[in-house]
Amino acid sequence: MLTGLLFGLLLVVPTPALAVIPPEVRLLLLSMHENEQYLFEALKAGAAGYVLKSAANRDLVEACRAAMRGTPFLYPKALQTLTRNLLEDARAGGSLPRDVLTAREQEVVKQIAEGLTTEEIAQRLVISPHTVDRHRSNALEKLGLRNRVELARYAIRRGLVEP
Repeated sequence: MLTGLLFGLLLVVPTPALAVIPPEVRLLLLSMHENEQYLFEALKAGAAGYVLKSAANRDLVEACRAAMRGTPFLYPKALQTLTRNLLEDARAGGSLPRDVLTAREQEVVKQIAEGLTTEEIAQRLVISPHTVDRHRSNALEKLGLRNRVELARYAIRRGLVEP
């Protein structure tokens, strides 16, 4: 079960129910739980961000802006948690998938993980925003991922960006 805020209403939603939300809807979770389980369930369900109520006065506006840009937002401790779990998996012998992305797709994924918007990536790579979207879609499909947050996690795991 996840708790979220939608137009001022408190929702308690079973995680599988989030799968019926269209991909163009960006879900930002506001939670009182600083708990890894809730964080991971939210990310697996496709949440665009996870904000703690205790830090909402500091983080909520930026999280909304990030969600509207299509970039992930996680509170600082959540990023540390994700990084720690990825490192623990690697130390335990977990294998990372071999490179299945083209060099250009990797570059787009790297810049997505760095928080750049589609337009900013297009300007840096001197390509159209449509081409950036196509590279992102190809990467998501090849990797079996669903959103920018999962691409950011992949980029950290692969060493494309520093956590």
